[in-house]
Amino acid sequence: MRALVTGATGFIGSHVARALLEAGWEVRGLRRSSAPPWQLTGPEPEWFTGDLGDLDSLRRAVAGCDAVFHVAGHYALWAPDEEVFEAVNVQGTRNVLLVAREAEVQRVVYTSSVACVGAAPPGGLADEDTPVAESELRGGYERSKLAAERLALAAAAEGQDVVVVNPASTIGPGDIKPTPTGKIVLDFIEGRIPFYLDTGLNFVDVRDVAAGHLLAWERGVSGRRYILGHPAGNLSLRDFLGVVGRAAGRRPPRLRIPYSLAWVAGLSSTFLADRVTGRPPAVPLVGVQLSRRRMAFDPTRAITELGLQHRPLEQTVADAVAWFRQTGRRVAASPS
Repeated sequence: MRALVTGATGFIGSHVARALLEAGWEVRGLRRSSAPPWQLTGPEPEWFTGDLGDLDSLRRAVAGCDAVFHVAGHYALWAPDEEVFEAVNVQGTRNVLLVAREAEVQRVVYTSSVACVGAAPPGGLADEDTPVAESELRGGYERSKLAAERLALAAAAEGQDVVVVNPASTIGPGDIKPTPTGKIVLDFIEGRIPFYLDTGLNFVDVRDVAAGHLLAWERGVSGRRYILGHPAGNLSLRDFLGVVGRAAGRRPPRLRIPYSLAWVAGLSSTFLADRVTGRPPAVPLVGVQLSRRRMAFDPTRAITELGLQHRPLEQTVADAVAWFRQTGRRVAASPS
C-alpha cells in the first residue's frame, strides 16, 4: 500500500508518516522547498516537493497512491496576514480532495481539529455531535479549519471516501516549531510562565494521534468524525502545568491571573504585533479569548469504533520535556 502524507515535516504529519512506515506502507511525503528537515529517527518518506496551492505538484505526489493523509495546515494563534489561513487550510484542502478524487484514491483521512467541535456543556464533555456555533470561533485558524472540515464532509456526502479526525491539544517529541500547545510546555520549562489562566484543554500524545490516523484509514466510516483525544486528558491549565513541573523539576506557578488582565495583555501584545513588530505576540489575544471556552472532550467514539489506545499522560509530558532538552533547549531545574 502506498500513501501520501501532506505536511509530513510537521509535528503531527511526521508522526503519521513514521507510523505508516513502521506499519509497512510505502510513504510519500509532501513538503515545501522551505520546509524544515525531518525531525524523527528512522527511515524517511519518499519526498515530493510541492505546495497545496500547486495542483500539478499535488497530482505528481498523489499519482499511484492508495491513501492520502491530508495533515498539512497552518496552525497558529496569530499571523501577519490572516489570508494565509484561507489559502492553506481551505483552498489547500479543496485542492487535495480534488486531486485525490481525480486519482481515484481509495480513502482520504483529513486532519481537522477539536476547534470544529462545540464547547463542552457545563459539567459535561463535548463529542462529535456537539454543534459548533460560528460565533464561538476565534481567529483565522479556527474559522478556516471549520470551513475546510465542511469541504471534507461535503465531499464524503457526494460519494468520495473521506474520514475526518479531530485531534485535541497534541503534545510529545518532535514539536520543532513548536505548536501553540508545545509552546506552553516549552515556555513553562524555560521559566516564562509565572502565572496561569483559569482554563483547560484535552491533552493527547502525538504518537497516539498518529495511530488514530491509521486506525481511521482501517476502520473509520466515510463522512464520520473522530475526536482523537485522551480519556484522562481533560485538565485545567494549572493541573497540566503541575504534570509538566514534575517532569521538568520545576515548581508550577501559583498565581492565577484574572481574565480581564490577560485580555488587556493580549490586546496590547497583539496590537504591537499587528502594527509595529510584525512578529508573533507574546500573548496572542486569540489565545486569551479561547481560554474562556471549555475545551473538554469525550474520545469514546475513537476508542470504541477505531480501537484507539493511549499512553499515560505523564509519559507523554516526560517525553516532550526530554525532547526539548535533547534539541538544545536549556531547562533549569528548581526545587519542587
